[in-house]
Amino acid sequence: MKAADLNKSEYLPYFQPYINKISDLILLEGLEAGLKKTTSFLKSIPVEKLEYRYEANKWTIKEVVSHLIDSERIFAYRALRFARKDKTPVAGFDENDYALESAANNRAIEDLLEEYTLVRQASIALYKTFGSDSEILKRTGIAGGGEVSVRALGFLIAGHEKHHCDIIRERYL
Repeated sequence: MKAADLNKSEYLPYFQPYINKISDLILLEGLEAGLKKTTSFLKSIPVEKLEYRYEANKWTIKEVVSHLIDSERIFAYRALRFARKDKTPVAGFDENDYALESAANNRAIEDLLEEYTLVRQASIALYKTFGSDSEILKRTGIAGGGEVSVRALGFLIAGHEKHHCDIIRERYL
């Protein structure tokens, strides 16, 4: 299944731009390819750019990486809950508050990349347990005030990552 095959009822309209960025992506293949591509891209960024802000009150590249890690953890946690038929609504989160508390700029990029890699490997392992075309992937729950499916959350991990890598290319480098 490709991201373009998702039903729009499987995620909030807010997430449509992320899905659009990865419309031809197949879930597990995309998560695995994203790990390699994003790691390689982030390693190529000059050290002097890692704490650069293209505008006041915008995140640094290190903070963007930390945001990707935090968001992937949250999306994967939601996917786990919904896959296990947990119907308890999950609250949203304020990514700006998370970024402020991340202390990302005090960390080495190697440390952030190691954490990113481990989180992505955990997400891939989790999605492998769901099967490639199973009923589990179609299960839904409420997160951030809207219904979302397990499979949509996986595609959102990939699309969200692509969105932020594109922003880094366009505005930081």
